[in-house]
Amino acid sequence: MQALRSLTGVAAVAVALTWLGPADAKEYKLYYLGGQSNMDGYGYVRELPEGLNAPVDGVIIFHGNTAPDGAPEDGRGVWAVLRPGHGVGFKSDGKSNTYSERFGVELSLARRLRELEPDANVAIVKYSRGGTSIAAEAAGNFGCWEPDFNAGEREGKGINQYDHFLATLRHAARARDMDGDGEEDTLLPVGIVWMQGESDATMQPTADAYEANLKRLMDLIRAALRVDDLPVVVGRISDSGRDADGKVWDFGETVREAQAAFVRSDGRAALVTSTDEYSYSDTWHYDTAGYLDLGRQFAEALVNLAGQ
Repeated sequence: MQALRSLTGVAAVAVALTWLGPADAKEYKLYYLGGQSNMDGYGYVRELPEGLNAPVDGVIIFHGNTAPDGAPEDGRGVWAVLRPGHGVGFKSDGKSNTYSERFGVELSLARRLRELEPDANVAIVKYSRGGTSIAAEAAGNFGCWEPDFNAGEREGKGINQYDHFLATLRHAARARDMDGDGEEDTLLPVGIVWMQGESDATMQPTADAYEANLKRLMDLIRAALRVDDLPVVVGRISDSGRDADGKVWDFGETVREAQAAFVRSDGRAALVTSTDEYSYSDTWHYDTAGYLDLGRQFAEALVNLAGQ
C-alpha cells in the first residue's frame, strides 16, 4: 500500500471510530482481535463445555470477512451478539453471517471480561487470516500485513491484510445502532489482542525483523483506532514439535524473543505465555481447551493493563 493512501485510510477510520452518539448513548468498550490462524480459532464448537455453547450477554462482535492480498478491499460483516462459530470457516457477505463449527479466543475472552467488569458492555472487532505474516517476504500464498505492499493488479493493486483490516473498521463504524435496540451506540477503543508470528518464524531474515515490524504495525493499528497508547496484549507463539527435526517453526525462538522485546520496550503491552502449556489439535493449532484458556489469559492481561 502506498504511504499516502495508508495515512488517508487511517485518518478516515479514526474519524469514523471516534464518532460519539448522544449523551445517553450506550457505550461499548471496543477490543480488536487480529493475527493469523491461532487467532482465527480452531476450537471445536461441539467440544465446548455446557454453558459455553450459547450467546454471550452484553457482548457484540463485528467479524470482518477475509480476502487475500491483491484482492479488492473486503472486511464485510454484520454486528451481532457474540456466539460460538467465529472460528476458521466463518464468513460474512455484509448482510448476514455464516457461522462455522469452530471458535477462537473471543468466546472465553468476552466471558472473562464480563466477569471482571460486569457493568461494562463489550464490543469486539475481529479480522484475522490464517498463514499471514507481518513481513511480505514470508507471506507465501496467505498474505501479509506489510502496509507498503504494492503487488496485485487493477483495483486489488497494493491491497493487503492491513488494508482489509482498515476496511473492516470502516464497515464496523458505519453502524450507529450496533446492538439493534433502536438506540445509537458509542464505541470506545480500549485494547488490541494480537496472536501471530508463526509465519514470520519460517525464515531467519523475517524473524530477525519481527520486533521492528511488530512495533510498526501495532503503532499503525493504534493510529487507526485513534488511541496512541492503546493497550496491546500479544500471545507468544509456541511449537507443537510435530516436525522431523522437532521444530515446526525453525526460527520460532527468534520471534518469541522479539515479542518479549516489543512488550518490554512498549510500556503499554503485555505478553501471554501460557501457550507453551497447550495441547494441539494438529501440527499448527491449539486444541479446544487451549483456546478457552488463551481467551481468559488475554482478558486478564487487558484488564491488568487498563489498571496501570
